[in-house]
Amino acid sequence: MEVRVEEVSSVKKTLFITVPKEEVSSLFEKVYADLKKVAKVKGFRPGKAPRSVVERIYKDDIMEDVRQKLVSEALPQAIEESKLNIVGMPQADPPEPKKGEDYTFEASVEIFPDIPDVDLSGIELEKPVYTASDEEIENQLVMLRKSMGHLKPLEETRPAQKGDYILIDYQDVNKENPLPGLEPVEGFSMELGSGKILAEFDDQITGMKIGEGKTVSLTFPDDYSNKNLAGKQVQMLVKLNDIRQLVLPELDDELAKDFGQYETLDQLKQAIRENLQEGYNRRSEQALDEQLYKALFERVNFDVPMVMVQHEVAYMVRDAERALEHRNVSMEDVGMSREALAVRYMEPATHQVKRHLLLDKLGKQENLVLEEGALDKAFADMAQSLGQSAETIKNYYQKDADQLDALKGTLLQKQTLDYIKSKAKITEKLSEPDTGQELD
Repeated sequence: MEVRVEEVSSVKKTLFITVPKEEVSSLFEKVYADLKKVAKVKGFRPGKAPRSVVERIYKDDIMEDVRQKLVSEALPQAIEESKLNIVGMPQADPPEPKKGEDYTFEASVEIFPDIPDVDLSGIELEKPVYTASDEEIENQLVMLRKSMGHLKPLEETRPAQKGDYILIDYQDVNKENPLPGLEPVEGFSMELGSGKILAEFDDQITGMKIGEGKTVSLTFPDDYSNKNLAGKQVQMLVKLNDIRQLVLPELDDELAKDFGQYETLDQLKQAIRENLQEGYNRRSEQALDEQLYKALFERVNFDVPMVMVQHEVAYMVRDAERALEHRNVSMEDVGMSREALAVRYMEPATHQVKRHLLLDKLGKQENLVLEEGALDKAFADMAQSLGQSAETIKNYYQKDADQLDALKGTLLQKQTLDYIKSKAKITEKLSEPDTGQELD
């Protein structure tokens, strides 16, 4: 067998594989012999039909069987002889073989990149340090009070105003052929002034009385979350059914006790502060990691196999689907599709794969092994997060070798990242957090 390797890129190769005609003819003979024993030909007992008849009737089956056997035997051997460290499945569209002729076919393979050693000396990083403020804690308390409040009917007869909670019915003015996304809705609840639909919607509803109906004109922005309505000018029929007010609990020790784990308001405030600070600490560490990756990729660059990127994209798409399902929302509801998400995730997936490959390389370069007890700690952390026993989590992973290896790899990558940061010069800088950004 002859093998020639053509380089498409540093991580993609094309193999040109030629199987000698003697092996091709021998395989044809073997396939025919095996088939003849079981072939059913009308008018002949099994194994007694003439070869010409069997070959004529089963020509396509013989050809396909020979082709599959040639490729399945030759391709792994060619990869081994070429000493290629492939990732994913080879891609081949082999032609039909012919008796008495050499058989040549092409196969495309992707390989892990050959990443050179990385100099880890002299890396300087600036770590932003955030501190939770008293104002943020008060804002959190406001939200907690709202979540524990209750709605009560108005004690007076008056029009709706900002801050009221209203119950409405709405539909497209065109009742017979409503715009997708404006199908009739009854009993829709919202806080007036919250901009739940649009701020201009709130403005037009303000001043309406219970039982009153009104035609509302809206222009939805191009980036509106419901893609069916994005960029559209619409008219809606709205009926106001009820107005209620939110009654908030007092901000005192009793409020804290309602959460079941605090005795005083000060304890609740301290818990909020610690939770906020924990989120800020994670954000600070993430910012530091981003700087570190940037510094590392300034020192080394390499291509990534597309099959790994596509795998990461598929994982991200599935993760997005699960997040929507958790909210009882489908992709169609938000005007998205798997294909559109795949395009959106291509770049971040590429970055993620590059990071994984780099950390694997650095772990080997620095001769790092998983620290003793790291696996048990991971089981304990997952158990606490999932509300299960550590033994249950451990048993789950021990029954699946691939899952266990993946977990070990993830833990070693984290350990490698911490190791590299320990070698860097890190300067802390007190920074103002972007409070508009959600904490992770």
